Amino acid sequence: MKAIWNGKVLAESDETIVVEGNHYFPHDSVKMEFFSPTETHTVCGWKGTASYYDVTVDGETNSDAAWYYPQAKDDAKNIENYVAFWKGVEVSE
Repeated sequence: MKAIWNGKVLAESDETIVVEGNHYFPHDSVKMEFFSPTETHTVCGWKGTASYYDVTVDGETNSDAAWYYPQAKDDAKNIENYVAFWKGVEVSE
């Protein structure tokens, strides 16, 4: 699977985990040069508190376009620190 935005591959892995229709990419498959942490957090009842990244490619920023669970709850430990995408980031094979 690949995550692409603004013509750049942000993450690529054969070992994503699909949860609720979202592909979660292992942290080591994510090209961190495109990511910067934000102050945004949301809470999921069974996964825990998500943290977010802005994605910046060629001077354009997609705010809070990626998220991850740094301390996932027990039922979601398999995606702890894995990164998922939305807001126009294309995830496909």
